Amino acid sequence: MSSLMATYGRLPMTVARGEGLRLWDTEGREYLDALTGIAVCALGHAHPDVANAVASQANTLVHSSNLYHIPEQERLGTELCELANMDKVFFANSGAEANEACIKLARLHGHKRGIEAPQIIVFENAFHGRTMATLSATGNEKIKVGFGPMVEGFVRVPYDDVAAVAEMIASRNDIAAVMVEPIQGEGGVHIPSDDFLPGIRTLCDEHNLLMIVDEIQAGMGRTGHWFAHQSSGITPDVMAVAKALGNGMPIGGCLARGHAAELMQPGSHGSTFGGNPLACSAALAVISTMKRDQLPARAEALGKRMVEGFKASLHNQPGVVDIRGRGMMMGIELDRDCPELMSIAMDQGLLLNVTAGRVIRLLPPYIMSDEDADLIVERVVSMVTDFLAQHEAQPA
Repeated sequence: MSSLMATYGRLPMTVARGEGLRLWDTEGREYLDALTGIAVCALGHAHPDVANAVASQANTLVHSSNLYHIPEQERLGTELCELANMDKVFFANSGAEANEACIKLARLHGHKRGIEAPQIIVFENAFHGRTMATLSATGNEKIKVGFGPMVEGFVRVPYDDVAAVAEMIASRNDIAAVMVEPIQGEGGVHIPSDDFLPGIRTLCDEHNLLMIVDEIQAGMGRTGHWFAHQSSGITPDVMAVAKALGNGMPIGGCLARGHAAELMQPGSHGSTFGGNPLACSAALAVISTMKRDQLPARAEALGKRMVEGFKASLHNQPGVVDIRGRGMMMGIELDRDCPELMSIAMDQGLLLNVTAGRVIRLLPPYIMSDEDADLIVERVVSMVTDFLAQHEAQPA
């Protein structure tokens, strides 16, 4: 019997090692990793630049308290703020923790405006984390079962609906912020219309609200820009980042600009491990490598190649509802639930996952060759075609 809590429905595979796009299990079997730890290992596995940075820092200093200045943390903060056009950053250990800091900023902003119980507008099908506040902000009711009561302070509207946001703001006098994913990852790889984020930016400016963008999954070059919201030409007031920032080292960040960057003061927030030298050294190596190798642009090009490949082979396939993606963030929606495709893919030497019940999600690394990208497309197309031929459609 395992000593681990049963929080994951683990697949029957034990990972042993990785290199680039590929993973090997303890039986020596090779897999193409098109999930990369759920959007984490954007540089692939065991990237030498990150490995060398971690090893060097581990031999120098792993951790020191945030009561003192940490040069690696300050260098990383400068790099991130320049990339995101933000002013200041708070470092945490995960995306959920970064979002917690964002939520606390929103409440501080609301209280500064004299709102007794500040509310944050969030969206249907959103995913912001599994801590109590981020779970409350999340739109998936299934994962909330058994954990009530939820944290108060969130009101929900449909995604990609600026009019619904405007209506909610107009109907209340206690809104302090809008918290939004530029692309909904866990919710099914939903890409909003071009005017959605600019519309929210305008509403936040008009009503003195903080615009909070959750870039945890879509950020760090995955969609072709350093951060997905940059394709809309807007800048948020507050932003969360994590996942690909450390390429496997646990690190997250809450970035802010202007008034929002000044809300936190000594004693407002903290983290024992957040921004320690080891994690920051890994993240600095990630950013340096992405810049040197122009990996955001590479992610965009690879994503276009793969989506075109999927569409060419599956666009007339009965049972395929939609094929969507931006950069290395892709989803193939079927007309039926398909969680078993995770196991089927693994048996065929491919790692991916299924989200929102019926969306095959791919989050490959940016360092792939064109040939490996084509190989993933080939395996996915074959798997989907066989699956749809063998399983009858379920009602939508």
